[in-house]
Amino acid sequence: MHFTANPSNVHDATVSVPGDKSISHRALMLGSIAKGSTDISGFLAGEDCLATLTAMRAMGVRIEQTGPTEIVVHGHGLHGLARPESALDLGNSGTAMRLMAGLLSGQDFDSQLVGDESLSGRPMGRVITPLAAMGADIGSEGGRPPLTVRGNTALAALDYVMPVASAQVKSAVLLAGLYADGVTCVVEPAVTRDHTERMLGAMGVEVQTSGHRISIQGGQALKSCPVRVPGDLSSAAFVILAAILSDNAEIVIESVGVNPTRTGVIDILQAMGADISLENARLLSQEPAADIRVRASELHGGPVDPELVSLAIDEFPVLFVAAAAAQGTTRFSGIGELRVKESDRIAAMSAGLRSLGIEVDESDDGAVVHGGQFSGGEVESFGDHRIAMSLAVAAGSASEPVVVRDTAAVETSFPGFAALMASLGLNIETGTA
Repeated sequence: MHFTANPSNVHDATVSVPGDKSISHRALMLGSIAKGSTDISGFLAGEDCLATLTAMRAMGVRIEQTGPTEIVVHGHGLHGLARPESALDLGNSGTAMRLMAGLLSGQDFDSQLVGDESLSGRPMGRVITPLAAMGADIGSEGGRPPLTVRGNTALAALDYVMPVASAQVKSAVLLAGLYADGVTCVVEPAVTRDHTERMLGAMGVEVQTSGHRISIQGGQALKSCPVRVPGDLSSAAFVILAAILSDNAEIVIESVGVNPTRTGVIDILQAMGADISLENARLLSQEPAADIRVRASELHGGPVDPELVSLAIDEFPVLFVAAAAAQGTTRFSGIGELRVKESDRIAAMSAGLRSLGIEVDESDDGAVVHGGQFSGGEVESFGDHRIAMSLAVAAGSASEPVVVRDTAAVETSFPGFAALMASLGLNIETGTA
């Protein structure tokens, strides 16, 4: 599959984006080990989250999909999961695999976690190491999937200082900590998204947070509660980018999650001159949400604060495009984590922007992007959904059409991306040749 994106005239609009992927994953997992039925609304029915749904069903959990974005999870309690009859296929989802490794470490049955070709090449050592220190028995292919998680192991509490900031690793350790004897603590070097802590708290689990230190007492039972999933800020970022790059548009994105551990992309874009405001702030199931208003803006380059990296880790493909459209140069540093995402995102975005006439200087853990004008051409997404969508939005401001190759993975996180963008005036055609 590919996109052909044409120079476009983005206009005023009010839209909504699909539900938050990170929260949808967690609602399925935590709802499955809670007592009672968890009603989820706003669920992201993309391929990644549906893989998690299928995996939980395979472990005996009854899950009903009562509408396009409505799910009911009939929880089995902390020790109620059953041995799956076959390997759990998590598709392209690194979040699902890392969190599931922690969840399954405390079960009394063996299980195997597998994924597609892309996921099978992603490093899992950073989650295996702390789980093994707790007593988990996890086999891998040199630190990569498939993972074999052996049950009936007694987990011990752990005091773990993470060498790299990662919400996925933190969450995996906290989930294993539910099954451990004692108090498990995680110390993160920088703030990362706290969806797991918030949802555990909403389900009656006491989670202590003091600065960068998060602690959980093992053996606590989860109680079901309604979960309202806000729009995914990572998906909203593409709409935000389209509005910023437009000639004179004003776009409102309704009911988006604005958890402060996720809003680095807004902070960085505002520092570059973007006209972005948050309105109608509220809480949805303990998660901050708001309507986001964005107006066409002239951006300027400059150094990006490395302290904001962990708060915008999934949005850097969007930020690369913003930097390419800005006046002057933009310097990204401390973003080496991007090299082990669905693709090497530093290399992929650098190559894509160069194909569109933008000068990029790449380094091991950063890049310098020199602002310019997008030309037409053909670019590779390397099967990475965020690369594909970022370059497609950039093409709306290009001088000639742009073909973005290998875009099938977009459905993993943003079903209906091309159609929603068309409602803004962005001309993206989907092809299969």
